[in-house]
Amino acid sequence: MSSELISDYEVVHSRAKSFYERYERKPELQHQTHFCPGCGHGTVHKMLARAIDELGIQDKTILIGPVGCSVFTYYYFDVGNVQAAHGRAPAVATAVKRSHPGSIVIGYQGDGDLSAIGAAEILHAANRGEHISVIFVNNGIYSMTGGQAAPTTLIGQKSTTTPGGRNAATEGYPLQVSELLATLQAPVYIERVGLGDNKQIAQANRAVKRAVENQVRGLGFSLIEILAPCPTIWKMSAVDSQHWVRDVMEKTYPLGVFCDRTKEVQPRGLPEAGPSLDQIPHILGVADEDLPEGNSAVVEKAEDIDLHVRVAGFGGQGVLLLGEVLAEAGLDAGLEVSWLPSYGPEMRSGTSNCHVRLSSQPIDSPLVTVPNILIAMNEPSLRKFDLSVRPGGWVIYNGDTFPADCMREDVHVLALPFTQVAHELGDARACNMVMLGTLLEIANSLPQASIDVALRRLIKNPKWVELDERALTRGRELFKESLQEV
Repeated sequence: MSSELISDYEVVHSRAKSFYERYERKPELQHQTHFCPGCGHGTVHKMLARAIDELGIQDKTILIGPVGCSVFTYYYFDVGNVQAAHGRAPAVATAVKRSHPGSIVIGYQGDGDLSAIGAAEILHAANRGEHISVIFVNNGIYSMTGGQAAPTTLIGQKSTTTPGGRNAATEGYPLQVSELLATLQAPVYIERVGLGDNKQIAQANRAVKRAVENQVRGLGFSLIEILAPCPTIWKMSAVDSQHWVRDVMEKTYPLGVFCDRTKEVQPRGLPEAGPSLDQIPHILGVADEDLPEGNSAVVEKAEDIDLHVRVAGFGGQGVLLLGEVLAEAGLDAGLEVSWLPSYGPEMRSGTSNCHVRLSSQPIDSPLVTVPNILIAMNEPSLRKFDLSVRPGGWVIYNGDTFPADCMREDVHVLALPFTQVAHELGDARACNMVMLGTLLEIANSLPQASIDVALRRLIKNPKWVELDERALTRGRELFKESLQEV
């Protein structure tokens, strides 16, 4: 073939730009996905990637990945990716869209993920009219976990949990998600399509693009339900499973548009920016005269701050308040902050701990699994978390002596009777603030003015504010005294 003839050819179909060039999930198979031959997910992935390319939104798309067969979306789509817990994609998508309103947020879920554990999530996201687009792949079965019955499994369909076929009297009827959500007032566009033949696939391609385009136009909540084949779990050939979508599934799940309000609704503009940190005290009702002069102080050398703090003890010891004061002080100082509580059902004497992170950089996770400072307010908490402290970190323990079998050579340890110290100050319940004072002296990361603001914001009783201030000061002194004793 001559070079002149070759030059007349034009490539009209190629890998979508929204896909990565190589899929790095497995080093030896970087040219292919993990989907089974004939699986519908691969086809839907192509549709979604093509829609993103055609709409020119790759750089502002955020895809919310599911739990299920399509769990590895982040290995394939070269867009922003967030992995959600099982069924929680609509909630995560809501948070992402509200915090980044200029982005295009797409939830991608299977039927076991969306219609079972995630049923409440999708129902309320649709009812609120969240400005997201949802791709719902329905193959009528739990595929990844071995073929158990799903809410969408057909009557008479066999599965590992319905070996005799689904029975409406015991397992209920197949859940028709599109029809259910279409009864709500808020959704803008809901359509069910299939992958049963080429004509259906062409319509599915148009529907996927339209659902994403609706969000680009600012129109509101859209959901596309896609009936998809699952040859492996259905125990069919790829061709037979595709025909089963068209000839069997469609009888229970008829194709069509169930809701279309795109001509009625008006595009919604981007929301105004949220309040600045300087406005937060006023929003919380803190008067100007109650703010110390140093309220706007910014931590010096903030680029060096990255505190991972775990506070643990019994319920009633002030574990969560300690973490709150630390987090609020970090906010006042202009740091990135997260505070995550964890506690049992008991109001008193149950286990209680919290995760606190303070950083000058964006925080990737609120979880503190490897703290650089552990505050253990009792021995059970020390034994539970002592080994998790990273080498070079600190363990501050509320006890006369540190248990010998908990001793580590690669961490700093300070064991003092903090409860007794608080009792001498006037109330043993101030133990948490004495320990916080020690932490603040060790970390040396926050201005005193920010601590004062946090105390006054969280504690309304002037008597307790005065006691806690003395407790913090005493905690700082205890650490200095311990250095002199070495």
